[in-house]
Amino acid sequence: MTLSQTSAIPLKVKRTFRQQAQALTLPLGLVSLFVATCYSLTIGASDLDAPKVLAWGLEQIGGPDAHLTSLQELVLVKIRLPRVLLAILVGSTLAVAGVMMQGLFRNPLADPGIIGVANGAALAAVTAITLSSFLPIWLMDTAGAALLPLAAFLGAASATLLLYRAATQGGQTNVATMLLAGIAFSAIAGAFTGVVVFNSNDDQLRDFTFWTMGSLGGATWERIVILAPLCLLMLLAMPLLSRGLNALLLGEAEAYHMGIDTQKTKRAIILLTAAGVGGAVATAGIIGFASIIVPHVLRQIIGPDHRVLLPASAIGGAFLLVLSDMIARTIVAPAELPIGIITAIIGAPVFLSILLSRRRQMQF
Repeated sequence: MTLSQTSAIPLKVKRTFRQQAQALTLPLGLVSLFVATCYSLTIGASDLDAPKVLAWGLEQIGGPDAHLTSLQELVLVKIRLPRVLLAILVGSTLAVAGVMMQGLFRNPLADPGIIGVANGAALAAVTAITLSSFLPIWLMDTAGAALLPLAAFLGAASATLLLYRAATQGGQTNVATMLLAGIAFSAIAGAFTGVVVFNSNDDQLRDFTFWTMGSLGGATWERIVILAPLCLLMLLAMPLLSRGLNALLLGEAEAYHMGIDTQKTKRAIILLTAAGVGGAVATAGIIGFASIIVPHVLRQIIGPDHRVLLPASAIGGAFLLVLSDMIARTIVAPAELPIGIITAIIGAPVFLSILLSRRRQMQF
């Protein structure tokens, strides 16, 4: 057996493993997400168990009466179900946005925050919190709870628009310029956020602190209605962008020669990421690591093919946030821990292990 034949054996085994993983990832992920969702709906002070939740679900599609009390149905429909659905939407949105950014920058450790979306949303959110006490009563009554999410979304959208304009010249967007401009804008937005926080009172500072930690406690059907179109738009665009993202892994010039409209692909990725992450940050606050860890771990298992990686990341991100929310609600019960703390505790060690493994690979 020659040396080339010997080295080809591990490669063939790796390809076989990835093919099997690709075939199993989506169905196993969907089953895991369904089980986690059902279990999450049973967690709480009310005596709702899994059989009752499943019976209620069957009732909605024409099954027999679930025989829930009015209190049980109120808790399920008004509190728990919106919270779980918001976790699924936010988790899938952040994970898919992470895949798109990593494909755009050809860096498996890239993050949507690298283009300043989260910082723009944070600046607008803290400004809205601080200025809310100066707004007319009629405006506060009209805006209500939508003021903070709306401000955060507008801040994220404005940041993305500014960066896109800065990085686009002659109809072409320079990814390196966008990266550097994003770093600069993040620093500027962070500085202005610090100025606003410095001039806020204790109540405003507390509100902003909890918002930056991320929480699903304010989940309502209204917030789901806001986020759902943005999330669905990103999910529906996955099949259309997967070929372009696969081509971009080889480089922009190579992708262009393969017949990919690189400018249109980059524009779509940037706009979809801004809309999705802006909506997620606006409805749930800043939740870290979900957009880095899920895509990177799945890439190690199923490979870099975005035709499988994008839907798998959507399911994985949803599962991660549903699981994190269950931990956040139970670990310090009856109080609730911000979900951003849980994702950081889970994600930071994984992120560190990734960095260490990459360093060992570079040494060899």
